[in-house]
Amino acid sequence: MVGGISFLEAPLKFTAPHITVPLGVGIGRIVFHALNKVEIGLCALAVISALYLRPEWRVRAGLAALSFVLLLQTFWLLPALDVRAEALLSGNPPPPNSLHLLYIVAEAVKLLLLLGTGALAYFTLNRQRLNAQRRRVQHA
Repeated sequence: MVGGISFLEAPLKFTAPHITVPLGVGIGRIVFHALNKVEIGLCALAVISALYLRPEWRVRAGLAALSFVLLLQTFWLLPALDVRAEALLSGNPPPPNSLHLLYIVAEAVKLLLLLGTGALAYFTLNRQRLNAQRRRVQHA
């Protein structure tokens, strides 16, 4: 979802015929707020699962880093970008700043953390399952 929305939908919507910047910004606000709510729910589920499953420290560190990036976006970047979007939509374009670029960097970091942490969790669980099977075979 992160990759599809952040790196495909967001820039491509501005290439569609008859999509003005204010319309694209309005759509983007709706889409990114919805994505953020889904991410918060999935992050909470992942953290609760990690508390129950007790994965190795590297998986927990990846989840902590993901949670940090998501909290940064939720409580700082999205609200700050909302203020800028409101100003633009009311006809008062704000001066340029680096918030949008920071959000894009945060999305890229989040995507890499998701891929890395997910792969690490998968291979860790597979290794644990194989070790358990080997122990059962040795004791049989």
